[in-house]
Amino acid sequence: MEYDYDSLLKRGRTQMPSSVLERERFEIPKARGHFEGNKTIISNFRQIATQLRRPEEHLLKYILKELAAPGDITKTGFLVLGTKIPATRVNDKVKEYATEFVLCSECGKPDTDIKKEGDFHILRCSVCGAKKAVKSKI
Repeated sequence: MEYDYDSLLKRGRTQMPSSVLERERFEIPKARGHFEGNKTIISNFRQIATQLRRPEEHLLKYILKELAAPGDITKTGFLVLGTKIPATRVNDKVKEYATEFVLCSECGKPDTDIKKEGDFHILRCSVCGAKKAVKSKI
């Protein structure tokens, strides 16, 4: 049986997961905040963590470590940083976090999970199946 390129391409596309062919665009959320005295309040921190599909505590630890600032999450989901930090710096750190802990390094999709395999934490993509070792859960 002989196959031509077009029929093989069609056959390959039908066997791929539907999520690979979707053109839905993932956007890294932007932090919205304001200053209150010497503190910075990020009002949509909980929504950022939810959209990135990562635990708030993990994102919080990363942000605080990278900004070298004290901070905590309030009951309402606001992030309170102990110093004045411009939103652009917070947004840069959220983007770095997404690049390292959310987006697949092979296909760029955000459909990933962090699993512990042995002594390592592995970022595994559910779309293309790629695996990448990441820093321990900070």
